[in-house]
Amino acid sequence: MASLELLGFGSTGWGALLILAALMTLAVTATALAIGAVLGVIVAGAKLSGNPLLVAFGNVYTTVFRGVPELLIIYLIYFGGSSAVTSIGKAMGYEGFLGLPSFAAGALAVGIISGSYQAEVFRGAYLAISKGELEAASAIGMHRGMRFRRIIIPQVLRFAIPGLGNVWQLSLKDSALISVTGLAELMRTSQVAAGSTRQYFLFFIAGGCLYLILTSLSDRIFNGAERRANRSMPASAMGQA
Repeated sequence: MASLELLGFGSTGWGALLILAALMTLAVTATALAIGAVLGVIVAGAKLSGNPLLVAFGNVYTTVFRGVPELLIIYLIYFGGSSAVTSIGKAMGYEGFLGLPSFAAGALAVGIISGSYQAEVFRGAYLAISKGELEAASAIGMHRGMRFRRIIIPQVLRFAIPGLGNVWQLSLKDSALISVTGLAELMRTSQVAAGSTRQYFLFFIAGGCLYLILTSLSDRIFNGAERRANRSMPASAMGQA
């Protein structure tokens, strides 16, 4: 009973803090996914451009950030970034250490990693578009901007949903590594609660259950979005999917 009381929502319970930490995990993951989407679109465009320099840049980006351990990237962004900001501050006459905010550094690090995966998702989604649709659009006089808005963007988003769902789940789990920056997300709060109460089994199991709840809900949302997109997809496009 004492163990269960620790998970309660009263003055001595950790339940409310774990729930808040789960919300923080969602916030940092959503921010990272948004950062990764911007980077992913840029890198995918570079790889599809046909320009040798841009293609090389895209290949280097996806190879490096998919091949280097995620924790190393978080260390580089958080500690390396803090050192760089401190150096800039000293050059401007400020004395003392300037650290990057844990949330910003963590979201940026996971976002950079996410961007390397999203780039491949968007590139694959673009290549899945029926060339006949693009040729037909050109034949009826659609200019490039209209083709991009009415054909390319909707089709890329439809084809990309399953892959983006996988990237979201990957980023959700990678967010646990941000605990090394001190951000009070789910993993960090579980560690603090376990260390404070010596109830390691209880709080790590509770944290694992909350991660499973988040991933299960995410699966349902992305699966629903995929079904909805497929219902509205033209028959020719569905044949390509």
